[in-house]
Amino acid sequence: MAGKGSMSHRIDDVMKLCCELSTNHQIQTTVKGSGKGAAAAGGLAFAGGLVGGPLGIAVGGAVGGLLGCWLTSGQFKPLPQIIMELSPQQQQKLYGDLMAILGDIQWTDLVQLTALVMGNAALKQQLTGALLGYITKELQAEVHYVD
Repeated sequence: MAGKGSMSHRIDDVMKLCCELSTNHQIQTTVKGSGKGAAAAGGLAFAGGLVGGPLGIAVGGAVGGLLGCWLTSGQFKPLPQIIMELSPQQQQKLYGDLMAILGDIQWTDLVQLTALVMGNAALKQQLTGALLGYITKELQAEVHYVD
């Protein structure tokens, strides 16, 4: 008989597993504000080109790039941070998506769940795919792999 407490505990385990998966892949996400940075860089490169020709494009692009970085600073977040900042409803939805893949796998704690998933390359890949799909679809975030 599973009570409400065990359900939230399982959701917590799955969220922490997501953090583990995304840490392994060095994934960063960008929340929608990044368009401002690209627009700033492109706009200033264009303006620089109008004023100073090819050199103006380079200067405008550099200044625009710096401005773009400044405008979007704080927009790039490590995926584990985003996962832990999800609302309970968002966590519930992500949990549902991932449980569809985990199926009837049973686990007693996070350590066991992580070992089961990390030991199964296909399962790990499916879960990572579902996680990234959720992030891009539900949160409209862009996903970047960090080398």
